Amino acid sequence: MGAVLTAEFMASVGTIHRFTSADALAAASGLAPVLTQSSGKVRHSRSVTGGNKALKRVFYQASFCSIQRDPTSRAYHDRKRAGGKRHHQALIAPARRKANVVYAMLRDRRPFQARPPLRLVA
Repeated sequence: MGAVLTAEFMASVGTIHRFTSADALAAASGLAPVLTQSSGKVRHSRSVTGGNKALKRVFYQASFCSIQRDPTSRAYHDRKRAGGKRHHQALIAPARRKANVVYAMLRDRRPFQARPPLRLVA
């Protein structure tokens, strides 16, 4: 995340102890699926209008920048697109991942360390 996004994130979140888990952070930012029930029908859908809009913007913008500069994020985005997701949906998926990573970094007080890619041995 850039300096502006980091400042906006800290202003929106305050302290990470407000959230009990990474799922709670994702739900507060509007990135978690929302259960919709009506007359016996149950659907899981993403909430377009729910959550903290500033926080959602932070993760969305971070996701957008990462698919342009990070090959791992780009490959994840391309897999989602190949799976039939639209561009916006394919951007929300890595944004949710980023919410999980940021929560873990702040909870454990450790900097981000990318894992080396797995290689399949034949």
